[in-house]
Amino acid sequence: MTAVEFWYEFASTYSYPAAMRAERLAAAAGVELRWRPFLLGPIFAAQGWSDSPFNIYPAKGRYMWRDLARICAAEGLALREPLSFPQNGLRAARIALLGAEEGWGPGFTRAVYEANFAGRKDISDEAVLTGILGALGLDAASIIERAASDENKARLKTQTQEAIAKGIFGAPSFVVGDELFWGNDRLEAALQWARSRG
Repeated sequence: MTAVEFWYEFASTYSYPAAMRAERLAAAAGVELRWRPFLLGPIFAAQGWSDSPFNIYPAKGRYMWRDLARICAAEGLALREPLSFPQNGLRAARIALLGAEEGWGPGFTRAVYEANFAGRKDISDEAVLTGILGALGLDAASIIERAASDENKARLKTQTQEAIAKGIFGAPSFVVGDELFWGNDRLEAALQWARSRG
């Protein structure tokens, strides 16, 4: 079966509901899901943006928060706007990169999204991330140290460059082979595409 790559950024609003449902829907579809954290900052910078487009274009931002509220209500997800938006997800992404290899990435990722978009916590704060890792029964100190290594930092940069090479311009994005699907509402289409090519 062709796998679906799930590309996500921790500051991305629509990646929140996608992360909370992707594993369940992929399992139901019998499709392998690969979790691929990356950074949108370099992609936005290449477009001349120094902020989220939802902040640059206020009408778009107002729509997004209302739309996200509807989506989260339908999914039974809590939603509280973060104290600041977008939050800095760099440290969390470095940790998630390790988790994707070691099997605890999905649980960590969902917990970070809940902290950001339901708990109004600062996901760049090491204490917040330590608490999330500890709640998952993981050795937080060791993981945070490994995540901050030069090797792991370089790997996240490489993964972000891979996203750019695949034509990814926003999050969440789903990639099946050479086919790109952008947006939380394209998850089902990506899974169906993978099934049809299995």
